[in-house]
Amino acid sequence: MIKRTLYFGNPSYLSLKNDQLVLKLPEVEKNATLPDAFKQSNVRTIPIEDIGVVVLDHKQITITQALLAKLLENNCAVITCDDRHLPTGLLLPLEGNTLQSERFNDQIDASLPLKKQLWQQTVQAKIHNQASVLKRLRQTEVGNMSAWEKDVRSGDPDNLEGRAAVYYWKNLFPDIDGFLRDRDGKAPNNLLNYGYAILRAIIARALVSSGMLPTFGIHHHNRYNAYCLADDIMEPYRPYVDELVVNYTLRNGYPEELTTDVKSTMLSIPVLDVVINGQRSPLMIAATQTTASLYKCFSGELRKIVYPVMEL
Repeated sequence: MIKRTLYFGNPSYLSLKNDQLVLKLPEVEKNATLPDAFKQSNVRTIPIEDIGVVVLDHKQITITQALLAKLLENNCAVITCDDRHLPTGLLLPLEGNTLQSERFNDQIDASLPLKKQLWQQTVQAKIHNQASVLKRLRQTEVGNMSAWEKDVRSGDPDNLEGRAAVYYWKNLFPDIDGFLRDRDGKAPNNLLNYGYAILRAIIARALVSSGMLPTFGIHHHNRYNAYCLADDIMEPYRPYVDELVVNYTLRNGYPEELTTDVKSTMLSIPVLDVVINGQRSPLMIAATQTTASLYKCFSGELRKIVYPVMEL
């Protein structure tokens, strides 16, 4: 079952009752002139088991410890946002799988050659999906990217990922002169930042549910990054976010502010339609298939990660 993504962008009281998330509005609860029946009719409840991601995007949100504990117990990712409404924090459960200790050991003991092979597969999948986005949305020549995809070697020592990225970003937004992918750059970087943060939470949640540590990457190694493996595995998924952003900007231009409409669009990422293992699936479900296959690579059951594939 596809889990729900909940976004809270207004003052809210969030609590737990009978394994349900309970939402109350402060302006209703504090108004002594309103009858109790009206207040009760404005209470909303959502089963915890239906929730996969929660986004908290307002300073006046009150959430109980009991609710946080129950969300994490059910492997929900909780995202907090900063003053610019950009996701800035991610809370994940410490225990997401009954065989977690064994799986941690398999992950940590993975050999360097295996990690390099897995990174090779990851880069190839990313370049393939990037080429698909360029060809379908921008009618760009992608023969060079197809060649780079085939030429990626174990560990990508030639940095073909970087070469493809330069070509990709140069052509993805052709109406913006000299566009650069920069976290602090001009729009649509803000849309990309928001979308990637949601995607990162989805991948990190899937990794935890598969019994792995999001910290230990197969390629990314940053002592200050707690989600190196999530950043590795999300790479072939990024083009799905890019496609969503391109289609949004074709309809609405390049908004400087993250409006409600922008955030609503980005929050559809978990249910984006992808093709994985030859079958259509919501992106959130595909992410669990990818992380499950990754563990099987660590344990020696498989030799290839299963990634979603865009039509070229």
